[in-house]
Amino acid sequence: MSSVRLFISLAATYNWGLYQLDIKNAFLHGDLQEEVYIEQPPGFVAQGESGKVCRLKKSLYGLKQSPRAWFGKFNKVVTEFGLRRSSYDHSVFFASSAAGCILLVVYVDDIVITGSDRDGIQRLKSFLGNKFQTKDLGTLKYFLGIEVSRNRKGIYLSQRKYCLDVLRDSKMIEAKNCDAPMIPNGRLGAHEGDPLADAEKYRRIVGKLNYLTITRPDIAFPVSVVSQFMSSPRTSHWEAVCHILKYLKGAPGRGILYQNNGHHTVEGFTDADYNGDPTSRRSTTGYCIRVGGNLVSWKSKKQSVVSRSSAESEYRAMAQTTCELVWVRNLLGEIGFKQNKPMNLWCDNEAAIHIANNPVFHERTKHIEVDCHFTREKLEDGTIATPHVRSGEQLADVFTKALPRSRISYICNKLGMINIYAPA
Repeated sequence: MSSVRLFISLAATYNWGLYQLDIKNAFLHGDLQEEVYIEQPPGFVAQGESGKVCRLKKSLYGLKQSPRAWFGKFNKVVTEFGLRRSSYDHSVFFASSAAGCILLVVYVDDIVITGSDRDGIQRLKSFLGNKFQTKDLGTLKYFLGIEVSRNRKGIYLSQRKYCLDVLRDSKMIEAKNCDAPMIPNGRLGAHEGDPLADAEKYRRIVGKLNYLTITRPDIAFPVSVVSQFMSSPRTSHWEAVCHILKYLKGAPGRGILYQNNGHHTVEGFTDADYNGDPTSRRSTTGYCIRVGGNLVSWKSKKQSVVSRSSAESEYRAMAQTTCELVWVRNLLGEIGFKQNKPMNLWCDNEAAIHIANNPVFHERTKHIEVDCHFTREKLEDGTIATPHVRSGEQLADVFTKALPRSRISYICNKLGMINIYAPA
């Protein structure tokens, strides 16, 4: 989904149109059939048919190789039109000409098209209509459960209907609202509370909440916490899930606004909660990436190893954020939006910033030497810069810890999250 949000950010910046196509019966298309030859069984020879075999045209629908065969067919068709597949995201296709650019993102049989070449986009839709059984859905309004609306301010993404469906499924539609998705400074342990009777319901609701984080970065951290107990959930874990649902009940239509800020500069915010997991003592990495001032990518994830200091946990988070920044920079450069200036990687830990700029390895950094080399290499070649940001302005805070209402509201406002369904 990062590619879709990236293209929507560009569309909002340059006032491009967003269009949607749907391919009907993609896996049942006539060109997606394989021929299977069946030899006659030993001891049986049909009269007058000696040496012949049966030829069975087997549809690819439901077979393991069907996604690969379908994508191979689609790739061949769009390449024939003149689009190129991205090396950094294989679901992205693009083309550039004197008339402008065309950008296409495909998810199975759902396609989003944008760009500045409007005539080329119309030719592309006609071309795909001749090759496949397609349905032109017009302007992008609803894509994989994501509602897309446009107004004078920009393009707005939300999952209001999906959120309400989750609340109904969990029987929390009449619940009392909460101000925050998780109790501030609260921590969940693996063995707190009694074993949950209905573990299947817990897994189903948490899975739906994971998909809801596509447009709700404010619940990314609490959802990542409750996702760690899927194998053996307990009553305390279910109470945490109910707390998230009560928070969503307060503003089910909250989403992300993409608007024209006059540039497409890439920057990232990185943070880490040292020793955040009370069971494993591992830290939590949180980051968010903005393109043109619009939020396009974020993550909240527990680190894979135990850090020995807060500076170390922050530095590991910096390395992961640098990887995401490099990916965004490469994808933008490939489709024609190069970044000539270093990308700012905002961090509120001065010790981690000093480690990144220090060319000398010592006993406190030699065990994280790989991360040091990677981040320092990007610093030296001018890909990133590491300015310091005050903890009060650290937008990645919401991805690493449970925050109070005032802090969440402030960060959500900075991230461009609004609720267009709220009364004026």
